[in-house]
Amino acid sequence: MTDLTFDELRRNPDDVLRRVRAGERLLVVDAERPLFEIHPVEAAAARRKLGLCAGEFVVPDDFDAPLPDEILATFEGR
Repeated sequence: MTDLTFDELRRNPDDVLRRVRAGERLLVVDAERPLFEIHPVEAAAARRKLGLCAGEFVVPDDFDAPLPDEILATFEGR
């Protein structure tokens, strides 16, 4: 990971974007204190395939039924 000052980021954001697109991870610092990190989003995290758990479980018919009073009371702090 490469350190980058906040001033360098403000002066040349196009260069920073180019570096991140190339896969570089950048740590933006101010007075040698880390502020934030800029990095490319992982492809697997960006998109999930739909239906990965198809057929793995069944939603019960009473899924959206009201909770029993004793459980509801616990949630409400009674």
